[in-house]
Amino acid sequence: MKFQKSFFSKSLLFSSINLLLLLIANFSFAQGTAPTSVNAPTIDGTVADNSMWIGIGYNVLLFLLVCFVIAVIGRILKIYDLTLKMQNKKGINWNSIIAMSFGVFLLLGLYGAYWEYTVHGSMILPDAASKHGVRIDEMFNITLIITTIVFVGTQIMLFGFAYIYRGSQLRKAYFLPHNNTIEKLWTVVPAIVLTILVVFGSITWKNIMDVPVSEQRSALNVDVTAHQFAWELRYPGKDRKLGLKNSKLYSINNKLGVDFKDKNSYDDLTADEIVVPVNKPVRINLIAQDVIHSFYLPWFRVQINAVPGLPTFFQFTPTVTTDDMRAKLDNPNFEYKLYCNKICGGNHFNMQKVFRVVKEAEYQDWVSKQKPYLSDQLRKELKMAAAQPVDAVTKNKLAFNKL
Repeated sequence: MKFQKSFFSKSLLFSSINLLLLLIANFSFAQGTAPTSVNAPTIDGTVADNSMWIGIGYNVLLFLLVCFVIAVIGRILKIYDLTLKMQNKKGINWNSIIAMSFGVFLLLGLYGAYWEYTVHGSMILPDAASKHGVRIDEMFNITLIITTIVFVGTQIMLFGFAYIYRGSQLRKAYFLPHNNTIEKLWTVVPAIVLTILVVFGSITWKNIMDVPVSEQRSALNVDVTAHQFAWELRYPGKDRKLGLKNSKLYSINNKLGVDFKDKNSYDDLTADEIVVPVNKPVRINLIAQDVIHSFYLPWFRVQINAVPGLPTFFQFTPTVTTDDMRAKLDNPNFEYKLYCNKICGGNHFNMQKVFRVVKEAEYQDWVSKQKPYLSDQLRKELKMAAAQPVDAVTKNKLAFNKL
């Protein structure tokens, strides 16, 4: 026992020294960095890193301070206990002290959980702005309620039993080696609950992802191509059909590799933002040109990877316009944003696009003002001055928007 206490004390001492040295080194590095202008046009990663390390250092110091205070209190109680025994008096009842500690920890933990729900819980996104998002929120809320009940119940029993049934000279502990009823209870009940949650989640997932082909044909097709570090957008023209793409046709003026052997490509449009009509299905066609990116619209509960060489798509129906969400949040400057949810490189944070949901009339007005993808520079590059569109006979493997 003496060896274990000595080993533990030395380990704690060495760990504390290492943490302090790390803190000093990081703090010195932070102090040695020259300040930068707050009006700099780009984010300074060094300043952000320094702020992060200073925050970590503060938390480490706070943790060490709490450990030190607890250790000092423990030593004081130990000395007091030895003093009582030297005076032939009854020593400290350590079982009661530990039990009281469990009780205090339980109350603090329950308050911490309550604080998390009230403070961080108030920071969650508002109600979903898409049809399928409502079902996802329902699934999340049901899971959260069940896990919260289980968490609170188990913690109360764990620490409550440790407090109520603490060691005492007035009673003898009962040894219970096995109980089939209890074993069945805590095995069968969680299995049933988890099975229900899994089945419910599978049904929800199937309803969201398995979109009938007929509904896909009627949806607005928007072509989104991801690359470091931007989203390239393409809309169909008056024919409501996107032209084929071919990865071998990428060039400076043809960033998406659009194949103009397909007559549907001639009236395709390019855009700087994604604008879609409210309450109309939208089919997002995705692919990446370099690394894996992730098409992420948190307000619509949409997230799907854009993978190089593997076309994917996601179809959903937005139900709340940008203007309605601005009124709901009381924020006139609010915009839905498209983010990349994969850490895809140094400028990952720059992969953002405005995603606007508008009424049908506003959408038609907006789309009529977009520029054709087939620009004059691209025409010159392809020597298409006298070219006539012909029917495409070759089907490309990347023609994911041809249903």
